[in-house]
Amino acid sequence: MTEKRKGARSIKDIPGDILEQLNRGELETANLTEWLAVDQKLLLENLLHQNGRTEYLKPIVDLVNQLKKQTVNTVNEAIGMGLLKLSHQNHDEAFLLDLSRHQADLVRCWSAYTVGRNSRTDLKEKLKNIQPFASDHHFGVREICWMTVRPDISKNLTESLSVLSGWTSHKDENVRRFASESTRPRGVWCEHIPELKQNPGLGLDILEPLRSDPSKYVQDSVGNWLNDASKSQPEFVTEICDEWLRESPTKETQYIVKKALRTLRK
Repeated sequence: MTEKRKGARSIKDIPGDILEQLNRGELETANLTEWLAVDQKLLLENLLHQNGRTEYLKPIVDLVNQLKKQTVNTVNEAIGMGLLKLSHQNHDEAFLLDLSRHQADLVRCWSAYTVGRNSRTDLKEKLKNIQPFASDHHFGVREICWMTVRPDISKNLTESLSVLSGWTSHKDENVRRFASESTRPRGVWCEHIPELKQNPGLGLDILEPLRSDPSKYVQDSVGNWLNDASKSQPEFVTEICDEWLRESPTKETQYIVKKALRTLRK
């Protein structure tokens, strides 16, 4: 099982046979080091060859080569967008479905873009379709999937917050975490959401149900959400933290508050 592999600590220490299997899409990456080491263009070439879609290769590689800056995330997005465009042009939705179930995590990351950036679906349907990626067992897929829908969330904030507030009671901690992480006012590797920076109270329908969540994964996200907000609305965050500590003095809430106030307490 891939999950039991620890993975190398540096790219140069990844065994050659492991790297070959990763680039052929036969293995999931075991850690961030492996995730960064995969040659996505080679993985794409192998995927398209294995699925009889070699004609997709050149147009997508051209998209990647046109990027001003090639990082794991920009290449990921370019490949996902290329696959989406070509699959639509060729009425090849069955291929997109296959990608979403692929054993290689980076292929599922590309697939997340084909869902999150699909202009043929409205926001509600998009969020419904992205939820399986939000609950993916692999960290990389979970991180990429919220980024794919972040532009739509920002553009349709009221509706997004309404839908995602319902996710805060989901039994899967990964889905609950998505609700918080995808709406962070500042976030990581993504555009800010100006409306939430100026008026973070809009996010309380998501934050309140999670203020004593049992999952550390969720707690970290909620704490980071409030820490984001503290950089533009410090008084709001201080008041919310005081209120939470009064009403819910659990160790979970205390952990979240400590994380939320770390910038203000520097």
